[in-house]
Amino acid sequence: MTITRDLERLALQEQRLQFKHFDNDTAWALGTRLRADAEARGTPVTVEIRLGGHTVYFHAMAGTQPVNADWARRKRNTVELMHRSSYRVGREFEHGGSSLEALMGLPTRDYCDHGGAVPLTVEGTGVVGVVTVSGLPQREDHEMAVAAIAALCGVPLDGLALDG
Repeated sequence: MTITRDLERLALQEQRLQFKHFDNDTAWALGTRLRADAEARGTPVTVEIRLGGHTVYFHAMAGTQPVNADWARRKRNTVELMHRSSYRVGREFEHGGSSLEALMGLPTRDYCDHGGAVPLTVEGTGVVGVVTVSGLPQREDHEMAVAAIAALCGVPLDGLALDG
């Protein structure tokens, strides 16, 4: 897994994983799918979905801590500002040898570039919201969110999933 390869795949994910429409019912379907996926894996996570700046789904599974909701908030803030996944932002900064704080002056208390927050994009409209998973290692948080989005969009992960 190289940063260059990850960045190519992360950009491709954001390009290809687009909904035909996204509303509160879609948010519910996505959130409950993520919860079911986490239960099937036996890994507790916090899931937050925001649509148009409003939280429309939130679930902190038993076994998570309040810090998971705080991580979700910080990751989500990054996506809402940059319209790219928090993992992609982090890999870009790692590749460039910089950070959100150094390059943009963003406080780490409110923004982070750890994986797990993914923009929700509607075809022909653009980014309408963010889904965030928190509780696993950052790459796994990201992959869990992407897999659920791909399933709801009917897009196979072949050629989109991150390596190893």
